[in-house]
Amino acid sequence: MTVRHDQETHRSQASAIFQAWGMPFENAEQTSRVLTWADLHGVESHGIAMIVEYNERRSNRPINFANVPFVVRETPVSALMDGDGGLGHVTATKAMELAVAKARGSGVGLVSVRNSGHFGALGYFTSMAAEANLVGIAATSVFGIRVPPTGGSQARFGTDPWSFAAPGADGKPFLLDMATTTVASGKVRNKIVEGQEMPHGWGFDPSGRPTTDPAQVMNGGFLSPLGGTADSGGHKGYGLAVMVNILASCLSGSTLITDPMHSRQPKGLDVGHFFMAFDPGLFREVSDFRTDVARLCDDLRATMPVNPSTPVKVAGDPEREHRIKREREGIPMGHGLFERLRRIAEESGAPWLLQATVDSDHGERKEAPTEMYS
Repeated sequence: MTVRHDQETHRSQASAIFQAWGMPFENAEQTSRVLTWADLHGVESHGIAMIVEYNERRSNRPINFANVPFVVRETPVSALMDGDGGLGHVTATKAMELAVAKARGSGVGLVSVRNSGHFGALGYFTSMAAEANLVGIAATSVFGIRVPPTGGSQARFGTDPWSFAAPGADGKPFLLDMATTTVASGKVRNKIVEGQEMPHGWGFDPSGRPTTDPAQVMNGGFLSPLGGTADSGGHKGYGLAVMVNILASCLSGSTLITDPMHSRQPKGLDVGHFFMAFDPGLFREVSDFRTDVARLCDDLRATMPVNPSTPVKVAGDPEREHRIKREREGIPMGHGLFERLRRIAEESGAPWLLQATVDSDHGERKEAPTEMYS
């Protein structure tokens, strides 16, 4: 069974929980906007479901919910920012805003961040650059270590994602947001929450054997690197993960993901980020660049598909389709997640705001009985 609700209620519920945890109002509002953006665009692994994991983390990691990010050092084109030990949504927003401002003034802006935490979907931040007619690039290190290097039998990396965005003349930016693993760990976690198996190829059990049990992956097992084994190109995902950690950790001075103290006290939130924005006007007229981006994407969409019912798309298309549909029909949420959030709200003393519409197994929609979800 799936429940649906409008995006404003969705955002307000997340904000209420964060405020109950001690996060200032403005920070809670921005953090919830980032999570809601992810759910609205179909990136459920980085949406409101993250509250389940944040709730677990706050019990065993020193999270500063009242963090105030600050700049440590700065030049006309760069800055090093400290996240003050909090979740990274507000810090990352400020970092990309600073990168965009520097790119507008000098043509390029680079911001490195240390002492931060998980910040949701990378695409939210690179899209900020695209909306300013700039090219955006972002990368981040992560908490969980669940991926072995190619040829290794010990986990040394996480999902280590990166994102790239470029504006198009048609208002449809090319927006790539990807983990350097086959899937983000959030997708595996969501399968656990909903009591579902995961597809083949997502991960391995603690002995290194392929499994469809998400609990095996999240409890001592491994995520599959992008490309899988060395024979199928796993070394490429491995190389990308190293690149991400060089940009996110080595530049910022964050604890390396290979350090035994990474993600453990007293440096439980020492995650690093990297943000870059640059002006295509450094090279040519911005309008011409945007026109070519749009034409390239349209040429790719015009490719004859293998299956006529599934046309060729480019990065950003599926997310825009989700947004259009969910703005109209509401954001869907599995019953398992719905109940977990309700319990977290109750335990935290946050108001329960979600008034859901239920999608039955037969596709019918009806208002949820009050006693069922109250």
